[in-house]
Amino acid sequence: MNSSNSALRARNLHFSFGDAPALIGVDLDLEWGKVTAIAGPNGAGKSTLIEILAGVRKAARGTVDRKDDVALVVQRVTTPDALPLTVQDVVTMGTWGDQSGRARKIGAAERKARVSEALARVQLTEHALSPFNALSGGQRQRALLAQGIARRARIFLLDEPAAGLDLESRQRTRAMLAAEAARGAAVACVSHDEESIAAADYVVKLIGGRRVS
Repeated sequence: MNSSNSALRARNLHFSFGDAPALIGVDLDLEWGKVTAIAGPNGAGKSTLIEILAGVRKAARGTVDRKDDVALVVQRVTTPDALPLTVQDVVTMGTWGDQSGRARKIGAAERKARVSEALARVQLTEHALSPFNALSGGQRQRALLAQGIARRARIFLLDEPAAGLDLESRQRTRAMLAAEAARGAAVACVSHDEESIAAADYVVKLIGGRRVS
């Protein structure tokens, strides 16, 4: 990869769960306009890596340099039934502020336009007023992707976006991620799906917490 075009640059990442190492000296670059698949067997450290890249988990050693705002799309997400959020509500949250807590100075009209555009890009417009918890797993991931789009994030990190999806849904998800990369975003996804791995611009393979060729 061309490090001068890196949207995100990680160097010498180490992490352990107790005495069990999960990542050992991992280097990684994510490029603007490219899709990177993070592959490897179960327990290889893939989800731990994506969480460290997103900033929701801190590496024991190493550095992560992010050039723009990050949207993290997790594998499974629920909200309490007592908090009846619609899909539109979830996507609108993306316009409230960035990860540093700085408020987005946008008006109601721009907020509405961002949410509408984001829902259309992930093909969830018709589900805008549906309860978020009523969506399928794949649809929830698309709603979180839309949240990042509405926030104007330019780095998208996804943990197993193809998990539990049928063939058509996996193909739709791949197409959406490719479309975001075509718009200039840097996209990385943890994946066991062979077609998604084959379709990626780059593949980062982990085995036993180490990056291998």
